[in-house]
Amino acid sequence: MIYVFLANGFEEVEAVTPIDCLRRAGKKVTTVGVGGKTIVGAHQIPVTADITEEEFTADETLEMVILPGGMPGTLNLGQSETVQNALQYAADHGKWIAAICAAPSVLGKMGLLQGKRAVCYPGFEKELKGAKNGYDTVCTDGKIITSKGPGTAMEFGLKLVECLLSRDVRKKMAEAMIVKK
Repeated sequence: MIYVFLANGFEEVEAVTPIDCLRRAGKKVTTVGVGGKTIVGAHQIPVTADITEEEFTADETLEMVILPGGMPGTLNLGQSETVQNALQYAADHGKWIAAICAAPSVLGKMGLLQGKRAVCYPGFEKELKGAKNGYDTVCTDGKIITSKGPGTAMEFGLKLVECLLSRDVRKKMAEAMIVKK
């Protein structure tokens, strides 16, 4: 199961684009509302989460945890004990962790980026404690995938597909969606 955590103030395109890519690829994605079932994005778009954080359980079915950025969404994610527990479970069990925009700062504060290459929204680099600054728009190091921001959401979503399935599936999806590259 892939879990996308949504907190009030999340960046909508950074959440919906990866969810769409993964579901098109046939992956099961569950959205988790941090602070309720209906979560309002940074641009006032309300989204109804599949489950609330109280309903979330980290177990062997967890395949990936995804954090979209946005403000104050990233701060709200970082304050959630459920999000922290999900990330720690994923890290401890060799599962994928993905974060975009400001959200890699949550990983940095938890020490999950120590010695890893990572990227984030410009200006948040100091929050990536222990990380080596990457230069690509999407950066993968081990089981951690980070990306720079809203304009990289499609590339980020396709990278998630590639990591979970294959480069060939990513390529076919990109062609079908008329994504250049």
